Amino acid sequence: MKTIDEIDRALICATQAGLPFDRQPYARVGEGVGLSETEVIERFSRMIDKGIVRRIGLVPNHFRLGLNANGMTVWDVADEQAERLGAWVGALDFVSHCYLRPRALPDWPYNLFAMAHGATHDEVRDKARRIADLLGPACRGSDILFSTRILKKTGLRLAE
Repeated sequence: MKTIDEIDRALICATQAGLPFDRQPYARVGEGVGLSETEVIERFSRMIDKGIVRRIGLVPNHFRLGLNANGMTVWDVADEQAERLGAWVGALDFVSHCYLRPRALPDWPYNLFAMAHGATHDEVRDKARRIADLLGPACRGSDILFSTRILKKTGLRLAE
C-alpha cells in the first residue's frame, strides 16, 4: 500500500491546481509549506519513484495561446518502423504529444498519433504535410481529427 505523510499531502494540495507561474516554482511551493526548493524537488522525485505521483507536466490551454486549430494527426505506418518514426515525429517542435496505439482493423488502420497545433486549420494541415514528408514511404495513409471543443484537464484532487 502506498501512503503519504502530511508533508507530501501538503505538497500535493499546494500543486494540484498547478505550479506557480514563476522562474522557481518549486521554491514558491516550498515557501507555502515550509520546505526548501531542494526538499520539494526531492519529495516529488520520491513520490514519482514510488508511483504516488505519476508525472508533473505542463497542460497548456492552446486556445489562450492563440492556437485555435488543434489536430490529432493519425498515421498508418509500417509496424516495424513505427517506434523509430514516432520518435522523429515526437521531436518536432510543433507536436505536443506523440504515441503509438494498436490498429482497430478494418475501420481504423492508424497506429501513430501526433497532436499538432496552429492558429488555423490550414497551418495544421501544413504541419501534417511536414510529418508526411518525414515519414516518407513508410506512411500508407493519414487523416487529421480537429478538436471541436476544450476538455477540462485535471489530475487528482485531494481534499485540503
